[in-house]
Amino acid sequence: MAGRRSDAAPARKRILVVGAGAAGMACADGLSKRTDKFEVTLIDAQGYCGGQMFSIPIEGKKYGAPWMNQGVQGGSYIYHHTFHHFHKMGFEAAPVDLQVSFGKYDKFWTNVFPTQLVEKHQAEIKRFHRAIKIMRAFEVFFAVIPIKISLKMFFLSDEFINYMIYPSLALFLGTGNATPDLSSVMMERLYTSPTYGMWYPIDPKSLSSNLPPMVVFPEASEFYKTWQAELESRGVNVRLNTELTQVLQRSPTVKVALKPRREQADKHNPAAATEDLPDMYAPQPVDQDLAETVEEYDEIVLCCLADTSKRLLGKTARWIEKFVLGATKWSDDVTVTHNDLDYIRKYYTIEFDEQQKVDTVGGRDESERIKRGRTDFKPMYLIKQVPGDPRKLEMCFDCNAFQVQLDQDAPLENHVFQTIFLNKKHQHTWTIDEIKKDKIVRVDWWHQLCHAWTHYVFVVPLMWALNRNGAHTTFAAAWTLVNAHELAIISGHAAAYKLGGEYPKELEKDDFATLCFRLYLLIAHGRWFTRSRA
Repeated sequence: MAGRRSDAAPARKRILVVGAGAAGMACADGLSKRTDKFEVTLIDAQGYCGGQMFSIPIEGKKYGAPWMNQGVQGGSYIYHHTFHHFHKMGFEAAPVDLQVSFGKYDKFWTNVFPTQLVEKHQAEIKRFHRAIKIMRAFEVFFAVIPIKISLKMFFLSDEFINYMIYPSLALFLGTGNATPDLSSVMMERLYTSPTYGMWYPIDPKSLSSNLPPMVVFPEASEFYKTWQAELESRGVNVRLNTELTQVLQRSPTVKVALKPRREQADKHNPAAATEDLPDMYAPQPVDQDLAETVEEYDEIVLCCLADTSKRLLGKTARWIEKFVLGATKWSDDVTVTHNDLDYIRKYYTIEFDEQQKVDTVGGRDESERIKRGRTDFKPMYLIKQVPGDPRKLEMCFDCNAFQVQLDQDAPLENHVFQTIFLNKKHQHTWTIDEIKKDKIVRVDWWHQLCHAWTHYVFVVPLMWALNRNGAHTTFAAAWTLVNAHELAIISGHAAAYKLGGEYPKELEKDDFATLCFRLYLLIAHGRWFTRSRA
């Protein structure tokens, strides 16, 4: 049985990696390159690898392809670790220039062409430009100041903040309704960093007039299936449909309770053993083959959400783990994949708005941008402010405009959209019931990290204390720093490196990738990276 050492086997460390998302896969990848040192078991309660990055089937004739990516769809061109694994598995990301559409009618603006809202806030755009320069100069001070406070320090209006700044931040940071509580430095970097700053440089007249370079990911499920096969070829024991229910002990070895889950048709398995049965069968007793078993390992790597990790550790959790893991904040969001163009047109600006465009901004001729907007305006990301509370947002993707395998020239009636309703606590503000039921393709719930300023005071600075311990436990996932696929992969590689695994030699030749890895390893593990130590 997995987890039990054979007397005839070499003295390899038995490592249990919990979670087959980006972090868990990267961790198993780094460990599996040292088969002389490690016996790796990778488990996940779901029936697939990839976590929040997966593909779903759609009507190919209508949308232009038989699949589309769900959850994680793309990212920044600086995702070097992600691209490395794509390439190794025979996949490539596709570049796109990002177009956005924020608001509706007199509250509408975009990075493609100037609108009346942009012209109205000329003075505040200039003031915001100066404010960002000041925040850059005093980053240490502004690191602990929430955005909602720092913006008011510079006397910016509610309309400018709610309709222009918050949407542009929520889009790239994926922070939704938690955006006002973010550290001001996260906002500042989006506008000042030539590397990380998707809105760099600030347009002093139009705020954002660049088309940020982005990448669209290849077919997610196929990529992760290929990666899974590669890990298994190296001896990793990948056990899907396997749930960790409890960590029983962590010294002198790790003992865990594991239980199978019954696989669903779409491989997304519910938490309860009987939830996948029709209601008429729900009262039936749980099958004997779903009973728990106890297994023993030398190390455990928790590549799952912080609140999940805290629950799994239970009574074995140290005080520092209870404090740090408990300091993370989460929201429950829902994505509705649909084809309801009436809903989209009611709440979003998806077509060129002749009434809202302006020909000049601050005396600058904008005729070329207007001309380009009339012919090429195809927004990929769209945001709607909630009526009555513009600080709360609803987000949307036009997937045909963003995912390159879909037909970008199809009439809007044949576009597939993903509308994201943020934070179940604000469910009373949602308009989800207005989406026609016969237009819905799929509904997915997500448990998402809120990047509050407290995260960078009580969680990130203490990650090294969680990972430098004698409890045979390592933590890896995007929540350890910022919620991004690239960060999840880096965290997995860092966990493997801490335990004695390898960092990809190809990435050692990539100075930017190595810099990112070195900084993360230092922050999250208190360790310094040494090239080719094997």
